[in-house]
Amino acid sequence: MTTRAFFVADRDVFVPTALARGPWGQTISGNYVGGLLGHVIERDHGDPELQPARLTVDLFRPAPLAVPVRVHTDVSRAGRRLKLVEATMTQADTVVARASALFLRRGEQPTEQRWSTPVTMPPLPPMPDPVPDDVVTLVWSYGKDGDTPSIGLGGWAHSGPKYIWVQDLVPLVAGVELTPFARASMAGDMASSLTHFGPDGLPFINADYTLTLSRLPDGPYLGLASLTHSSHAGVATGTAVVVDETGPIGTATATALANPGFAPPRGLVS
Repeated sequence: MTTRAFFVADRDVFVPTALARGPWGQTISGNYVGGLLGHVIERDHGDPELQPARLTVDLFRPAPLAVPVRVHTDVSRAGRRLKLVEATMTQADTVVARASALFLRRGEQPTEQRWSTPVTMPPLPPMPDPVPDDVVTLVWSYGKDGDTPSIGLGGWAHSGPKYIWVQDLVPLVAGVELTPFARASMAGDMASSLTHFGPDGLPFINADYTLTLSRLPDGPYLGLASLTHSSHAGVATGTAVVVDETGPIGTATATALANPGFAPPRGLVS
């Protein structure tokens, strides 16, 4: 029976389960790589007085699903108002990913409003009834049909605006409650497929992503709205607004390179 989590902690390593498989073959999905890096950073260095304001994840190489991973963290700077944490993920002594996280001390909020690009998300989607037993992450995509959700990525197969609502149904690490920051760390990777998808599918694979957060998300749903896509000579960058059920909370930006011929599944993400 498959463990209902993406990783199982075994002493100083994390063992990926079959649920952590990404769309690029027998490798760990980038959003779970980033999620685990965020999880360990928060576990080792989180502080209730500090806001995790930025997480940058560099995806160095594919991480084989069959090999346990280790995550090492180190504080590179700690002051009264900020903390900078570096994390490295290895498999069999080979670095497969790294992350940098910036924590900022919360304080008094200025009273005047600041202008921001307005974003109107589609309404929260209804939960499937029943939820299929083999589904661990629900993804609803929105595109040319406006407020009508597609289960999976089918709604993005056009050149217009794109949105996504996502809800994780299982823990990142078995036996450990999925925290708001870990959920956001996973969702940040989705900016790549959201902003780089088009009528021809997803011809780009991301090399990194950066998540910024003004606050932690509330509620089980996280959403992204595509803002930009720029690409030339097979190099792409895209930015999305990150929202929760009450409004915008940050951004996610992904850089990618062309990878023609890939056709991700457009059904339920499981």
